[in-house]
Amino acid sequence: MPEKMACKVDDLADGESKTVDVEPAIAIHRVDGEFFATDDTCTHEDWSLGDDGLLDGHQLECCLHQGRFDVRTGEATQFPATDPLCTYPVRVSDGEVWVELP
Repeated sequence: MPEKMACKVDDLADGESKTVDVEPAIAIHRVDGEFFATDDTCTHEDWSLGDDGLLDGHQLECCLHQGRFDVRTGEATQFPATDPLCTYPVRVSDGEVWVELP
């Protein structure tokens, strides 16, 4: 599977997310020093989770309708979100965060 460098480790503080410019868009999240990758678009509505989501621990909230997802598994954890997000393998190497693309 192809990989893409998502960001530098220092580009993302704990509790922050960002969108990676790939197709389809992927969001990178940092929680307690670990990095997670999910689809960037909310499964309930067409809304960016990397740019406009709120990260609270491992819970990612879509600001549009307050649906929530677990960034570790992609599981939808709060209505109106019911469908999970896809997740992607992440590795950190030499201060860079890499995501495996679909």
